[in-house]
Amino acid sequence: MYNENNLTDQEIVRREKMNELKEMGIDPFGSSFKRTSNSKEIRTKYENNTKEELLELHKTAIIAGRIMTKRRKGRAGFMHIQDKFGQIQIYLREDMLGVDQYNLYRKSDLGDIVGIEGEIIKTDMGELSIKATKYTHLSKALRPLPEKFHGLQDKEEARRHRYVDLIMNDESRRIAFLRPKIIRSIQNFFDARGFVEVETPILQPILGGATARPFITHHNTLDMDFYLRIATELPLKKLIVGGMEAVYEIGRLFRNEGMDSTHNPEFTTIEAYLAYSDMEGMMEIIESMFRHLTTNLLNTNIINYQEVTIDFSKPFKKIHMVDAIKEETGINFFTVSDEEAISLAKKHNIKLKEHEKVFGHIVNLFFEKYVEDKLIQPTFLYGHPLDISPLAKKSSKDSRFTERFELFINTKEYANAFTELNDPIDQRERFEKQLKEKELGNDEANEMDIDFIEALEYGMPPTGGLGIGIDRTCMLLANVDSIRDILLFPHMRNK
Repeated sequence: MYNENNLTDQEIVRREKMNELKEMGIDPFGSSFKRTSNSKEIRTKYENNTKEELLELHKTAIIAGRIMTKRRKGRAGFMHIQDKFGQIQIYLREDMLGVDQYNLYRKSDLGDIVGIEGEIIKTDMGELSIKATKYTHLSKALRPLPEKFHGLQDKEEARRHRYVDLIMNDESRRIAFLRPKIIRSIQNFFDARGFVEVETPILQPILGGATARPFITHHNTLDMDFYLRIATELPLKKLIVGGMEAVYEIGRLFRNEGMDSTHNPEFTTIEAYLAYSDMEGMMEIIESMFRHLTTNLLNTNIINYQEVTIDFSKPFKKIHMVDAIKEETGINFFTVSDEEAISLAKKHNIKLKEHEKVFGHIVNLFFEKYVEDKLIQPTFLYGHPLDISPLAKKSSKDSRFTERFELFINTKEYANAFTELNDPIDQRERFEKQLKEKELGNDEANEMDIDFIEALEYGMPPTGGLGIGIDRTCMLLANVDSIRDILLFPHMRNK
């Protein structure tokens, strides 16, 4: 709650200056201001001009921004103002501005937002600047900015006060502007391949499309509980049934699970579905998409992520989950029975929950323990067990496994994809099995979606589907090691 008794000396002085502005007939919080240029445009056009060339050109500009530095001596001074593209120096003289406008500058504080009209020049030191002929106060900052090298060094505080972080931190601004470029590049990639971007409901009455613990809310008018969606999968596949053939959605998902450097309760994914395709088709799309992103955004297919070189120029490695486990442990799960799998888990100190005492869960737990942290270069890990893949088509070679893969890069999962299950009878049996798991304590298990089964009964063509984590992809391309730094407003514990 606001309390004047808690104000610092600086905050008191700034409020006094606010009142002085009011007495002068100036709105401390301004009004609209028309700009003709910005710091980037000015640098692009005039950075290479000499001081003498600029004097001859007599080019003028009107810009606006936040005061970031200020130094004054007598009746002249300099300041840097910052707009969305960066900072530019302003040169101010009383004889150019007049006493009243120069006094506005003199009494200004770091953090104030101002408008400047003037001539584009270079100083004797060679710095591109604007020699002000008009100074307009636009907005008073009632709180001081943190000191450049001492304030907001605590990352947790920076994430809690992202608006200050963006003012003070060039790297945070770089990331903030890069993320939407990545998303737009992903959209362009799928649009160019004939996919249609669609929207599906965030509030869903059935838990499905993934295995995850949900958030639950209540709709008063309908008197119904709803889940915040954990996946967009089932509605998108209904659109494939409807004949849209190639659809995708970029949207927020919500999972009521743990938080760490790569997990946030709400996060963004793209899910895409292509009729008449399969798992192999999804591999080609995902590999091409990552090559498209690195080429168009970074101008290279070989990137450095957290001091690890990741090579997207080569074909991605493909390996079956069982073969990957065999490489690390010598165990060939293709020849292991359910009972033997439980015995192997015990022998390798893998603790099993009640619902995990089945072949598929045990194979996956072996993978997580022995293989996952070995996958550095882009790798398609395929052949996931049926028990952990309720929506993927069974493998024709071994019905205990499915035509599903995950993309791993630098030990982390970036994508999940499969040949979609389009057999409604098999799908119903899978849902029934998930319900039994729920009874055994698996609160991430799917529920029975009768409407989805009914949709499949109308006939869904053979289809390939994929899901890609947008946040992790942005982290990779921006070279950021925490999801909290790629999200503008991550969820944080209360202080």
